[in-house]
Amino acid sequence: MPYSTTARRAALRRIAAAAAAVASLSPLLSTTARAAEPQVLRVSAIPDEAPTELQRKFKPLGEYLSQATGMKVVFTPVSDYAAVVESLATRKLDLAWLGGFTYVQARIRTGGTAIPLVQREEDARFTSRFITADPAIQGLADLKGKTFAFGAPSSTSGSLMPRYYLQQAGIQPERDFKTVAYSGAHDATVAFVAAGKAEAGVLNASVWDKLVETKKVDPAKVRVFATTPPYFDYNWTVRGDLDPAVVQKLKAAFLALDAARPEHKAILELQRATRFIATQPENYDGIQDAAKAAGLLK
Repeated sequence: MPYSTTARRAALRRIAAAAAAVASLSPLLSTTARAAEPQVLRVSAIPDEAPTELQRKFKPLGEYLSQATGMKVVFTPVSDYAAVVESLATRKLDLAWLGGFTYVQARIRTGGTAIPLVQREEDARFTSRFITADPAIQGLADLKGKTFAFGAPSSTSGSLMPRYYLQQAGIQPERDFKTVAYSGAHDATVAFVAAGKAEAGVLNASVWDKLVETKKVDPAKVRVFATTPPYFDYNWTVRGDLDPAVVQKLKAAFLALDAARPEHKAILELQRATRFIATQPENYDGIQDAAKAAGLLK
């Protein structure tokens, strides 16, 4: 039997009411779904080693930070040092492993808002090692007229601080070396020197020690002939407008890492750290002064 006009109107009212009820629930359902999804912490690091090595080193640390913060931790390797600085400044990254000079660059690029959170205890007295396979090279003065390899141009331990100390010793690389090359990474510098692509080079002490321990370099063939004085270097930096509650959770998680606990010891060993300690912007003022003296900052 066909519906009467009154019946049709009643049916339409019921359909409209049901649709309105569903619509009223939609924001709540959407909010609930969003709340169920973990917040993402976006992390990267300066590419001072091969991307596969950086990923390997970060994996257990990322899992630990995820547990400590309740966030999904995503590590994204980048192609160069400048990309990390720019990504922090444009809010594409939340947390980054930086060298001392890269932090200074990030501090300048972000108008002083980037926050150095923690550093390894070893980073308070970091050094660089000058290496060679040439028996005639016994000291810095012997580098004159030789081919030389730095790491990446923005590397603190592979470029800036070695350059600064060379200048303190009266050596101007572009004037006094036969050629100056940039390998791009610390392990690549060792490969350059081992293969004879450069008669000497410089890299950070931590990577050198790791390569020797893992027998990826033969110290009888490639040797250390000089070491820089100590300086502040690496740190974990957060962008300045990251949620303060997240910042505190991250800092507490790093400081809680304890080598006496087996699960923490594995993380610390991969980071080549005995423990993490708090750091502050003032620690890197000397790096900024050295960069200005070396002509790398105005």
